[in-house]
Amino acid sequence: MAEKPASIKKHSKFMELAIRMWKEKPLGMVGTVITFIFLVVAVFAPLLAPYGMNAIHAKHALEGPSAQFWLGTDNLGRDLLSRIIYGARISVIVGLVATLISTFISTFLGILSAYIGGKFDLILQRFVDAEMSIPNLLLLMVIISLIKPGLWQVIFCLGISNGIGNTRMVRSLVIGVKENVYINSAIALGDSTPKVIFQHILPNIMAPIIILFSMNVPFMILMEASLSFLGLGVPPPEPSWGGMLSGGARQYMFADPWMALWPGIALSLIVYAVNMFGDALRDLLDPRLRGGVGRYGNVSVKKKEHIKSNLPTPEIIEKD
Repeated sequence: MAEKPASIKKHSKFMELAIRMWKEKPLGMVGTVITFIFLVVAVFAPLLAPYGMNAIHAKHALEGPSAQFWLGTDNLGRDLLSRIIYGARISVIVGLVATLISTFISTFLGILSAYIGGKFDLILQRFVDAEMSIPNLLLLMVIISLIKPGLWQVIFCLGISNGIGNTRMVRSLVIGVKENVYINSAIALGDSTPKVIFQHILPNIMAPIIILFSMNVPFMILMEASLSFLGLGVPPPEPSWGGMLSGGARQYMFADPWMALWPGIALSLIVYAVNMFGDALRDLLDPRLRGGVGRYGNVSVKKKEHIKSNLPTPEIIEKD
């Protein structure tokens, strides 16, 4: 008998996903690296920033990039590089925490709505319709204008409003899973509702929820920047990228274009990177897109030609 190999190394699911992304989705890997860099910058902002976020150098106000101030200074003489580094922390906090709140609300309400059904589902979905009928930015502006603007006010408003809107997607996922045979079997065997939800339904919709989470992070960052630009987000002197694009940046844009250029580049770069990461993650985790043929498919033309070449050629029978 042939000897079996002593040990077979198996990669974890995380490593397999990373290897697949490296091979199949290079743009997604680039987005992952940029996102990771921004996370590191946000966590270690006090160590990486050359100056304090509100340290004023009055003699160097409105200076361009130099050896002392790599990205220049603003109208008050504050170092733009330091403020952008500290601004990354605000964007990361808003993006992650608001998305966590949104994902929890949409998952909780979506599962209840689809699983319970009936009048509960009907009434809840009418509330969702009413919320979705109002433009998101307009709704947030009205709510935040009624309360005092602040970091956590923005986070909770973003998380709750977006979570209610995403309930419809989670509901549709649960409806598709609920009709499977194993769900009916679990109910027939006497499993309780929490057990059916947490052991059978939730694990089967976890991949789309993870994708939904990754796609919502850049949306939250953009919405926070929009609110801060309008003066309804994180109040100064906190260095929000949206707030840095407003105020002094608009007033001194022609005298010192760096005030608007660098925050805009940072905001565009992180939104692009997280979008690329989320798009690649969707293609790798969604079973409908994995190995499919089309824009997001992984079946190459050579493979398809090879498959066609191995098909038997039908014989033509001529009639006399």
